Amino acid sequence: MKKRIHQIELFLKYPNEVQQDWFFRLIESGKYTEWGQSFDYKSIRKPEDYKNRVPIQNYESLKPFIERLMKGEQNILWPTDIRWFAKSSGTTAGKSKFIPVSNEAMDECHYKGGKDLITMYCNNNPDTRIFSGKGLILGGSHQLNMEGQDSFNGDISAILMHNLPFWVQMIRTPELSIALMDNWEQKIEKIIQATIPENVTSISGVPTWTVVLAKRILEVTGRKNLLEVWPNLELFIHGAVSFTPYRDQFHQLIPSDTFQYLETYNASEGFFGIQDRLGADDMLLMLDYGVYYEFMPMDEYGKEDPVTIQLDEVELNKNYALVISTNAGLWRYVIGDTIRFTEKNPFRIKVSGRTKLFINAFGEEVIIENTDNAVRIACEKTGALVRDYTVAPVYFSTDNNGAHEWLIEFERKPLSIGYFTEVLDNALKALNSDYEAKRYKDIALREPVIRSVPDQTFYNWLKSKGKLGGQFKVPRLSNDRQFVEEILAMADARIPDNKNI
Repeated sequence: MKKRIHQIELFLKYPNEVQQDWFFRLIESGKYTEWGQSFDYKSIRKPEDYKNRVPIQNYESLKPFIERLMKGEQNILWPTDIRWFAKSSGTTAGKSKFIPVSNEAMDECHYKGGKDLITMYCNNNPDTRIFSGKGLILGGSHQLNMEGQDSFNGDISAILMHNLPFWVQMIRTPELSIALMDNWEQKIEKIIQATIPENVTSISGVPTWTVVLAKRILEVTGRKNLLEVWPNLELFIHGAVSFTPYRDQFHQLIPSDTFQYLETYNASEGFFGIQDRLGADDMLLMLDYGVYYEFMPMDEYGKEDPVTIQLDEVELNKNYALVISTNAGLWRYVIGDTIRFTEKNPFRIKVSGRTKLFINAFGEEVIIENTDNAVRIACEKTGALVRDYTVAPVYFSTDNNGAHEWLIEFERKPLSIGYFTEVLDNALKALNSDYEAKRYKDIALREPVIRSVPDQTFYNWLKSKGKLGGQFKVPRLSNDRQFVEEILAMADARIPDNKNI
């Protein structure tokens, strides 16, 4: 771990040089693939050549190549054999994405990220007792992909667990046969039976599903909080969704001022960021994981030939769509996340939202970071606790201006929905000037419409989609009403627009 800390210090000191080095290594590796030959990688001499020659890619443009890989063809996007495909949870709709995962991506990116987060945690907490027990890892499932011989797909967490070295398997729980179960509801009961007797010192998982597991554990054991079940529990490693709406719920589940939370930014496509400072709300951008980064200003997103910039050109507090080239054969690929830089020495980031999950129906440009923080403020001021939510536009009608409709599943309801709405609305105005302008005198947007939905509404909706567990999550924001209408059809929203309970 001490050796790795010195290597991390190297890319902190020479970030641009490390990125340039990885750029050339990736181009060299890809030059004899079908993709590399079609774009003449052999003649690429600098990043500008690469940007001018290779267009920006998305999943749809790479899908024909990935489908051939899944059927057994090789040396298409990456020179080494690819047998594993991460089934992306980035969409809750019917479509699934299958992201290629090479051995290099597993070793040099995903596993390296896992080792680094423990390295940084131990470096910040030299008296840690995390290795005195086991880590509870709440992951997804995988299955044989029948389209191609010896080809597998599943959640990235399941793929990584399946391929972990034996010594890691010995310090994690539950056993692999349980961890990789496909049926979430059966799996959660098996996890409870297997892990309650263990000395669990850390938990890793998506906050949404960790809360579900934790509450079920307390039901089974009759305990008041998780520290009564596992007294040596000291760390929760989380990612995939913003932790902001879940923080108060975790403080109830784990009532300790010394308990540690560690955020990571990992996805099917790679491992990108780790919270390297205790109590921080940003992450260190990891620059030596076999990933070359470009950053697309959001005013370029959606253009036919968008401009991207390199690491040394980024500005603070500006939203960028993340564009990656990886050691699994994703070339100039738009991952779908938006980030902003909080520091440039070293480069630290926050995930601000998704390129497709935002609301801009009236020019308000509301992103997930805005709504998560507005929910946090509204809960602090009203004593409410929000379990989950989603937001969509209400379009103009002959009688009313537009609005945002919020479906909220409360863990603890506010005394007054009207006051909660007022605080939420004012918080959004303070966080987003475009929203504030559209709300001025209700000219374009009237007050938000808040609907409280019954317990388990979002859980049942995800279940109807076959999206329980793993990294699946409720879409926070949408520019259309598809998700909202589906959820409303399943649950009778119990509170009329902005009335007191």
